[in-house]
Amino acid sequence: MPLSPPDPFRDYDAGAYFCELTRLREGDAGAAALVRARIAGIGLDALRSRAAAAETELINLGITFTVYSEANAIDRILPFDCIPRLITPAEWRQLERGVGQRVAALNAFLHDIYHGAAIVKDGVIPGELVFGNANFRPEMVDFPVRFGTYVHICGTDIVRDHAGDFLVLEDNARTPSGVSYVVENRHLMARAFPDLMSGVRLRRVDDYGRRLLAAMVEIAPEGVDDPQVVLLSPGIYNSAYFEHVFLAREMGVPLVEGADLVVEDERVFMRTTGGRRAVHTIYRRIGDDFLDPTVFRADSLLGVPGLIGAWRNGNVTLANAVGTGVADDKAVYAYMPRIIRYYLGEDAILANVETHICREPEGLAYTLANLERLVVKPVGESGGYGITIGPRASRAALETARAALLADPTNWISQPVVSLSVAPTLTEEGIRPRHLDLRPFAVTGRDTWVMPGGLSRVALKAGSLIVNSSQGGGSKDTWVLDEGVDAA
Repeated sequence: MPLSPPDPFRDYDAGAYFCELTRLREGDAGAAALVRARIAGIGLDALRSRAAAAETELINLGITFTVYSEANAIDRILPFDCIPRLITPAEWRQLERGVGQRVAALNAFLHDIYHGAAIVKDGVIPGELVFGNANFRPEMVDFPVRFGTYVHICGTDIVRDHAGDFLVLEDNARTPSGVSYVVENRHLMARAFPDLMSGVRLRRVDDYGRRLLAAMVEIAPEGVDDPQVVLLSPGIYNSAYFEHVFLAREMGVPLVEGADLVVEDERVFMRTTGGRRAVHTIYRRIGDDFLDPTVFRADSLLGVPGLIGAWRNGNVTLANAVGTGVADDKAVYAYMPRIIRYYLGEDAILANVETHICREPEGLAYTLANLERLVVKPVGESGGYGITIGPRASRAALETARAALLADPTNWISQPVVSLSVAPTLTEEGIRPRHLDLRPFAVTGRDTWVMPGGLSRVALKAGSLIVNSSQGGGSKDTWVLDEGVDAA
């Protein structure tokens, strides 16, 4: 009789961290134990072999992103970890409600600041954080936006602390990326690890394209019977170009660049081999500054001259709307619990991480006095750049951070170090705990739908808290359990 492979979880120890797979939680219906048992049955060597084959498949399929440096541009796959992350039905209900609440508050906030700014007049948020924000667009003042929806696609970054409580780390309300990996990770698991998934009832993620298309059709200008939707990309040199191709394919719509579109008589047309065709909704993956050289950057070759005028005249809709960057600013983020209370009359379902705003004297003083215990972040950066993690920083790094804070306190916030949850992850040393976060994606036309699960990003380096792909992070398939596990 052949011997069973040694249990790859034999040396696994999450320590004091909340573990997404080994911590007992109500409602998992035995799914976590089943997954662990099946991984043990596969064995570490076979697991590694199948994981390597899966990553080779990612390369062959061209599922990559581009990392740019001063010297060159490198196409990389997002490293895939084959051990899934599990979310119970009760946990998902909280996340779904919490994300939906934040999206509603973000849209109400954006509509308000571009139509009278009552929240500023009522003293809930400082005017300088809004009108002095680099992402505030005066061109959007009194601009008509269909259904009052500014943030059509939102990615909310969420972490769990040592007790397993969900905390929002930031909102991504401009052009959030990563949803393609959510769908592709599920497809990859189904092909490479069907034995792990068998009998486990999961909420589906493969209808994202259909849901996104339905929202894009819904927000099209009123009175258009069969709206033409397109996805506007900066082109092949954009780091997320694979995702642009993926989403256009999933929606069944043309992928276009600025040169493919033209504005005539305040209407947008797409150049095709059969002549020009009217366009009604544009899901744009180009930043505000580059959208229309007649309104924003005159040197932009990526956008479409006259696009903003066509939008203002109600002949086309842009998703996401211009000017949404105010809402995902890290300083404005600190006010989100108050923003939710102001517009919705509710307490936040998902709490913020405690945040100190360094533009405020008390926030700066606290940060400077506790620099070695805090995470210091620039308000305008993304991708994990510019962050100083106090407890792990050298004395020189702390002094550099101190100098930057004193030179421009308005550019910084600080937060306590959160003991991020961990999940079992396949490493060279075996299965080890690694920190991770979650980015659920919400799609809003008139109403909001939240994709079950989201992108689970994992810090592959031992002890690292930086999960961003540009900083060497990977991803996992996120399993939102439905109603239990089949007996088979």
